[in-house]
Amino acid sequence: MVNTQQTITIPLRPSLWNPKTASAFGVLAALALAAYQAGLGRPGIDLINLGGWPQLREFLAASLRPDLSPEFVALMGRAALVTLAYAVLGTALSVGLGIVGGLLSSAVWWQTVFPGEAGGLRRGIWLGVRGLLAFPRAIHELIWGLVLLQVLGLNPLVGVLAIAIPFGAIVAKVFSEILDETPPEPLHALLNAGAPPLTAFVYGLLPQALPNLLSYTFYRFECSLRASAVLGIIGAGGLGYEIFLSLQSLRYEQLWTGFYALIVLNGAVDAWSAVVRRRMGFTSRLDINRKPGNTSSRPALKALSQDWFLRLSWMGAILAVPLSWWWLRLDIGVLWSTRTQRLLGELLSTGWPPLPTWAEVVNLARLSWLTVAMSMVAIALAGLFGILFSLPAAQNFLLPGGLLRPVGQRGRSAWVSYTLLGLSRLVLLISRAIPAPIWALVLLYMLFPGVLPGALALALHNFGILGRLMAEVNENLDDRPVRALSTLGANPSAIVAYGILPQNLGRFLAYILYRWEVCLRETVIVGLVGAGGLGRLLTEQISSFDYSGVMITLGVFVVLTFGVDAVSQRLRGILRE
Repeated sequence: MVNTQQTITIPLRPSLWNPKTASAFGVLAALALAAYQAGLGRPGIDLINLGGWPQLREFLAASLRPDLSPEFVALMGRAALVTLAYAVLGTALSVGLGIVGGLLSSAVWWQTVFPGEAGGLRRGIWLGVRGLLAFPRAIHELIWGLVLLQVLGLNPLVGVLAIAIPFGAIVAKVFSEILDETPPEPLHALLNAGAPPLTAFVYGLLPQALPNLLSYTFYRFECSLRASAVLGIIGAGGLGYEIFLSLQSLRYEQLWTGFYALIVLNGAVDAWSAVVRRRMGFTSRLDINRKPGNTSSRPALKALSQDWFLRLSWMGAILAVPLSWWWLRLDIGVLWSTRTQRLLGELLSTGWPPLPTWAEVVNLARLSWLTVAMSMVAIALAGLFGILFSLPAAQNFLLPGGLLRPVGQRGRSAWVSYTLLGLSRLVLLISRAIPAPIWALVLLYMLFPGVLPGALALALHNFGILGRLMAEVNENLDDRPVRALSTLGANPSAIVAYGILPQNLGRFLAYILYRWEVCLRETVIVGLVGAGGLGRLLTEQISSFDYSGVMITLGVFVVLTFGVDAVSQRLRGILRE
């Protein structure tokens, strides 16, 4: 007799404890500790400086009466051109370095050069190149500027190199990730057909990666513009220098003129970049944590050959390099002058610093935790408010016919929607246009020096950057689930909670983690104005010419950057799974 009974297997209920939930609990616990360290909810800590409020009111009142005298406006115009020239040359040089470094630090390149059994050699070279490039990007451009200032003096070349060195390493890292995530099938087909490795790489991989490479180049130009403003603090010239002088002399009317000039310059570059990318078919400035798919540069190249605005823009971009060189009056001969060689030799002759004492190790560990806590509080606040502001800042949400206001639905008048869009974008622009050190100096009117003003300054600056990036993610949203919810009668809150956030939250978190790496580097610049952490220690060491101490502190910064980079990449990998 045959047994015909079948065994029915009941699927096990998935466990709530998985890598994503474990990571979420760990992140929340770390944020709680960081917030407590910053003084939030900590008893016995004075945070608010009531004595600075009258000066703050004077500062805010000056925003309504900026100095618009012809002489000062002309001065700010020349300073704006200096800032723009630094950004142009810094971007051009960093992209050139990034192309070479990105090629040499990409795994797919070494797989192409050493195929087959040379896996150990291939991985050794790849890790060596990536480790070598990790050091320059771990040190903030302001620190590079201070170091170069000791060697080159007050020379415009300091500003260009201070941007190009760390940004070149950052571009190399991102370019290598773009190349590694590009589908390799066309490359393998050319290699199997007998094409040389370089030829196969140029024709099989680069055309697919070109849109993302160009799009990130635009984003890096915007970052260079903000960095060139920050370098004004060390005397490199430009708008940042004029703003810092006005702030030091308490000339608030002139300070606000500089603010407005910086906002206009950033807004103009942002608008031009957006138009160029849109006409070339690029969807976003920074495209991370998206699963790789087939891309092609043909639409971009076709648009470039047919669109007069794109042709004019690229001609202007090419001409901007020699014009910026002429405007700054750069002389590269200073790099190998006798004076430079002597000063560089004196700087290098300090030798390897002695091992720190136990007391110094304890102090460095304490300041390292303050630095990490500052970056965590800053990026958490910037990410939270960036997500909130990314909704009204997206063109396809509140405007008539948008995702939250379908065609035929009655509600607020169109001018209210356009006003909300304009105001939210203006807030994001102001937030990211003003450098973090300037935000820190303003916040020190209201708060006592410490971790909190530094964290808030970094949060304000990164909030503008994250909000704009997240708004672009919202604008590129797959609207079919959202339209379906709207058709079923869901209200805007339900549409956001069930139609928008489930699609975009993973990418939002990936952007936050990416900016966290940058935020840790930026703790140096708010520390330089008294906001606490390793940056403040670094300021004291530089002012006292304690170069051995500077080397130790920078080494700690490099180690922290490696750690944050590893944690960020791990969390982004979990989000991608």
